[in-house]
This record gives sequence, structure tokens and C-alpha cells, in this order.
Amino acid sequence: MRHSHLSHLECSVTGTTYDADVVQGLSVAGAPLLARYDLDTVRAELPRDAIAGRPASMWRYHELLPVRDPAHVTTLGEGWTPVLPLPAHGAAMGVPNLLVKDEGALPTGSFKARGAAVGVSRARELGVAGFAMPTNGNAGAAWAMYAARAGLPSLIGMPVGAPEICRRECVAAGAELVLVDGLIQHAGALVKDAVTRRPGWQEVSTLKEPYRLEGKKTMGYELVEQLGWRVPDVILYPAGGGVGLIGIHKAIREMQELGWIGPDLPRMVAVQSTGCAPVVDAVERGLDAVVPVEDSDTVAFGINVPAPLGDRLMLRAIRETEGTAVAVTDEDIVAEVKAVGAAEGVFMCPEGAACLVAARRLRASGWLSETDEVLVLNTGTGLTYPDAVPYSVPTVATLDRGGRIA
Repeated sequence: MRHSHLSHLECSVTGTTYDADVVQGLSVAGAPLLARYDLDTVRAELPRDAIAGRPASMWRYHELLPVRDPAHVTTLGEGWTPVLPLPAHGAAMGVPNLLVKDEGALPTGSFKARGAAVGVSRARELGVAGFAMPTNGNAGAAWAMYAARAGLPSLIGMPVGAPEICRRECVAAGAELVLVDGLIQHAGALVKDAVTRRPGWQEVSTLKEPYRLEGKKTMGYELVEQLGWRVPDVILYPAGGGVGLIGIHKAIREMQELGWIGPDLPRMVAVQSTGCAPVVDAVERGLDAVVPVEDSDTVAFGINVPAPLGDRLMLRAIRETEGTAVAVTDEDIVAEVKAVGAAEGVFMCPEGAACLVAARRLRASGWLSETDEVLVLNTGTGLTYPDAVPYSVPTVATLDRGGRIA
């Protein structure tokens, strides 16, 4: 059996097919390309239960990933992050069947490691000479580390307001880091110009290459397998560029075609900040594409994306699953980080905590019921965002002879 059953690439707007074995960016229509697989052969050759005996890694689904030769797989041990119940926190908000898939356990501290692992591996296989990308922080850190693992150079353009820890990850990986006084789209303009001056380099901005999405979709395969090959009722996902939301939806559709799961779809909820909510606006207004946000700002830096390229794909996933989109305030996000930490011992990133705020609101409105099984994605460790938890505690000078605070 072949290591990968990658067949071709397909324009997400026109359906036009493209050769998967050359370096590709966007389609001629300017739309993201989607990787397609020979699912008939996979269905015939790979029983679902055969996966159970494989190593606990996202590469256990390698037939449905794009790397043809395992020698090109670039890995730091990513995948198979835990799905944890949040019984106390869920009960307090009226959602007793509340779960979190905690991506903070991944090698670079966020779910971006999945996309970087597959994107770098496939680019390495296709002979790419180096990578350049704009980032709000975590993606740049991940691609820098995986590029280093592959022995390839990287250029990372990052807004000056991005988390400092992500900058340090890039520097530690030997990346060429450039800070931009602006937002991610301003970093994108710098990267686009730089790539034209570097022969053989690839721009790997969100959805401008087709394989980051394939790494992100493994979240969908994993959570379904971890739940006993079934889908939860609702999945809440913090949507900036939206690749994870799109990827999970893609994974579920693939599993349905393979006959691995039934026809039920989880309702997909895109969660954003009120400081940057183009997808929420598009859902509420019934639009087919977002209207770019001006002067966006949020403590949840990873979802501060004013004009996501994957907007149509996100909106399609939300509508096909009868989902919705919710915007929450920064104040509520910060409070939720502390609340879930105290209740469950899980240190969520602001983006993940935003999903809990949204779940609380959807339960209060009746959109969620008490019996719904609700899964939220915590897309990174809270350790990346230490300033999201302000504190004031006394400084202890001495202890008495009994070991008590004097």
C-alpha cells in the first residue's frame, strides 16, 4: 500500500484540478487549493480499525496526508493531543458534557505544529529552498522550528505586538525574524516582496500553499477516533485564518466518504473577538465573504485576522453543519482563562478561552442544550500569553519558627 494516496489539488472555487507534484500556491482564480485523495482505494485497503495499532502520532493517518515518501516526514512528535472532560466548569455553565482538545501539548506549544509538520515535509519533498511567512506568532514559531528540523532557512514577518515568546522561538530556531509596526496583512506584504527576491523559496501564508490545511485536519481525525469514531454534537473553534475549522470539516467529510463514520455532522461554531469579528459579521448578515475589519485589536492575538483568505471555506463549513459564529469580549476572555484554570487546572490560551465564553453564551440563549456534547479547541498553551493573567500578590519577607508566614 502506498504511503500517501494524494491524487491531485483542486481549486476551492472552480473545482479545476492542479498537479500535486509541483510547488503550488493559489489557483488561477486566486482561491486556496485543496488536497484530494484516492478515497476509493483507501476505503478498500485501509480498515478503520487498522489505525488503532499505529503509533500515537498524527502521522497514523499517513494515507490521507500528502507526503509520498516517509523519508521526507519532518517530525518533532506532534499529534494525539488529549481530549479532556471539563466536568466542574461545564456543570457551572450548564454544559455538563463539555470537552476540550488541548493542543497546548504539541511540540511548539500550539496547534500550528500540525500544519508546519505537514507543510514543511511536503515542501521538502518537492525541493523548496526556504520558507517565508507572515504570522501573528504561533505559526511563525512552528514553521521556524520545523524548517530548522528539515535543515531549511526561514523568514518570519511578525507584528511588533505579537507574543514575545513566539519571537524568541523564532530566534532560537535560527529564523530570520522581522518585526512589523502593523498587523498581519502588513507583514504579509513584506513577505510577498521578499519571496520574489529569493529563488526557490515558497511563501507559506495561510492557505497560500495547500498542505498546512492537511496537517490541521488531523485534529478532526484524532478527536473522532478518540471519541470512539463518532462526532460530538458541537465543535467550537477560535477562528482567525480559520484553517483548523476548515480542516476539521474536511476531515469529517473524508471520513464520511470512507465509511468510517455516519452521516451526522457536528455543528461548527466560529469564535472571534469583538475586536476582530469579520466572520461573525458575515454570518449575521448572510454574506458569502467577509468585509475586512479596520483597526482590529484583541488580547487573543491568534484570531486578530481582519481579512481571512479562507473566509468562503469557513462560511461554507458553518452553514453546511447548521453552525453559527460568536464574538466575545476581551474582558470575558481574560476572566475565562482564570476561571477554567481554577476549576480544571487547564491553562488555556486566550483563543481557547474565547470558545468557553462562546459556549457559555450559546447555552444561555438556548442554542446549546444541557444534553449536547460540546467540544472546544484549546489551540495553544497559556504559557505563550503570560500577560493575559494579571496578578497582584503579597511579597513574603519571613517565616516564623513554625514555618508560617510571619
